[in-house]
Amino acid sequence: QVQLVESGGGSAQSGGSLRLSCKVSRRFGSSNCMGWFRRTPEKEREGVATISWDDSTDYADSVKGRFIISRDHTKNTLYLDMNNLEPQDTGIYYCAATDTGVKNVVVTSSPSLFAYWGQGALVIVSS
Repeated sequence: QVQLVESGGGSAQSGGSLRLSCKVSRRFGSSNCMGWFRRTPEKEREGVATISWDDSTDYADSVKGRFIISRDHTKNTLYLDMNNLEPQDTGIYYCAATDTGVKNVVVTSSPSLFAYWGQGALVIVSS
């Protein structure tokens, strides 16, 4: 059973930065795609950023230029660096991973492609 555990959520002021981490319980290779989703008061679920098997990335327009998704295979960890935060970024952030075999994902990919989900990390941005 694969488990994903997020950390790094918290509070920040508008314009500030936070880093989310997602630790995967077992070794995953480049054939696993991963992503960050969020639930906000406006949207039940929104794809924020994804990273595919070849480490290509995709971002929602609302975070493009502010957020960076990356991963460290040696640490089995996915990251989301959030810069220039805005109050609209407030929400619960979930990391997710696909099973081997899914080669490419984008932020508009169906959440059903992601077989594994973390428990969520709360991010609050105040103005």
